[in-house]
Amino acid sequence: MSDWLSDQAGYVWLIIAALLAICELLIPGVYLTFIALGAAATGILALVFPELGAIGQFISFAAWSTVAVVVGKRWYGANPVPSADPDLNNRAARMIGQSVTVVEPISGGTGRVRVGDGEWPAEGPDLAAGDKARIVAVRGGVVVVEAVKAIEADLPDQPRDDQTQSKG
Repeated sequence: MSDWLSDQAGYVWLIIAALLAICELLIPGVYLTFIALGAAATGILALVFPELGAIGQFISFAAWSTVAVVVGKRWYGANPVPSADPDLNNRAARMIGQSVTVVEPISGGTGRVRVGDGEWPAEGPDLAAGDKARIVAVRGGVVVVEAVKAIEADLPDQPRDDQTQSKG
């Protein structure tokens, strides 16, 4: 049995590589992919060089796995996967741009605003309670706000009634 197993070592390494690749599909991350590449490289070497003993195969596996991990880490570090929503778990960053209501007057640069169903300490220009503001930044647990001006419609100049009447 032992002779048969040593004769089939290349196939055993390829089976191990396939099992590691399957496990990679079940486990989040990409670490097992690189170990599977090391096992596959060792399997190919064991098929090409059948005289390679068990010690040589383990050294080959360790070396190829290390190379694959180092190359993979460098590649993933240089090419990060972009997030569809980078602020997904950053509540403070998600608040930027929201309109809020001042609940405690902002006087001397500090006050409180209502954000959603909670209140946050705020910094910004002097505003009275009830005024509307917009969050422009977040520093730690303090929101930085700016006053929101009433929007005036940009209408073309309309002639006044006294200008439309003909002089006569």
